Amino acid sequence: MSSHINPGRGFDRVEFEARMAAMQARMTAAELDAVLVTAPPNVRYFSGFDTQFWQSPTRPWFLILPRAGEPIAVIPEIGELAMLATWVDDVRCWPSPQPADDGVSLLADALNQLPRKFGRIGAEFGRESIMRMPLIELDDVRSATPALAWADASPLLWAQRFVKSPAEIARISHICQITSDGFEALPEKLSLGDSERDACRALRIDLLQRGADDTTYMPGISGQGGYGQIIVGPTDRQLGDGDILIIDTGTVYDGYHCDFDRNFAFGHLDDEAARAHEAVWQATEAGIAVARPGATCEDVWAAMSAVVEAAGSIGNNVGRMGHGLGLQLTEPPSNMPGDTTELLPGAILTVEPGMEYAAGKMIVHEENLVITEDGAELLSRRAPREMPVIT
Repeated sequence: MSSHINPGRGFDRVEFEARMAAMQARMTAAELDAVLVTAPPNVRYFSGFDTQFWQSPTRPWFLILPRAGEPIAVIPEIGELAMLATWVDDVRCWPSPQPADDGVSLLADALNQLPRKFGRIGAEFGRESIMRMPLIELDDVRSATPALAWADASPLLWAQRFVKSPAEIARISHICQITSDGFEALPEKLSLGDSERDACRALRIDLLQRGADDTTYMPGISGQGGYGQIIVGPTDRQLGDGDILIIDTGTVYDGYHCDFDRNFAFGHLDDEAARAHEAVWQATEAGIAVARPGATCEDVWAAMSAVVEAAGSIGNNVGRMGHGLGLQLTEPPSNMPGDTTELLPGAILTVEPGMEYAAGKMIVHEENLVITEDGAELLSRRAPREMPVIT
């Protein structure tokens, strides 16, 4: 059982002030007068505001990050008190839902009132980003701000969120420890004849009891001697002799995710699968060893790829071998060919080598780490070198 210290919940005002100051420096360098964010992780990152109303598409929520000064929230009246409980003081509301004008005029007025130096506004237009509002209403806002040019601010936002603060790292570390505890205790809860759904339910319940807030992602896929498709499930398929079960989990504490998996054999582990498991375990070691300041995501991929290729991999349909991690289960960058993002101290990364070692049979490992000043530190506790066998 981990003795990891609980980091608590929420952030001090100075954390948000530091985030805002860093983003404002990026805006100035990019010649933007403001950035408009609408996606839940970005709104939460800069304001501290969170709501279960994100589950409903009825109401849009807007946060303006000006190049100077504090954020401006333009939100439905139902969220006013919750937003005022954050560090954001400038909160402008309308009685949403109002289909004829659901915040469009109020948002356009706020943007038009901003001090201008460059005449440009950034928004979440790029890869792995989303504007959480109807496109037709975005067009209306742009039409109502004719003096402003609109630009993609996604590279700035991702660069800002890539390097985590010590307080963010503490939360990711905490949920990694909770989940490591759960994975290590899971074999005692599993038996031959359980279904994939039974196994995932047992882990999910245990994680909640240990202090996790939620599990947003938990595929549990099995197959004879390996598994094929790893992003669906779990199903009611019963686990029999010779099956291998992978459970991958994105579990959350105070908004921050872990994302790693573990593999379990049932009845027995055949030699072919054991060799593949060893190869992927060694590939994970290689990725961790290369992950350090100055290395690139492509370097991390190349180190892991070399190991699994030498072990006879016939493919990897995942398309990459790890990614960024934080307020979202997956964040840029990607460990893949061509991603030359430089690793920096404070960046959180998953290392996720996988190999198809026979037709329709795959083994994947995943761990979570933080880049330090001189290397990398595991946040998840390392998977056992030998796959646990459930009898």
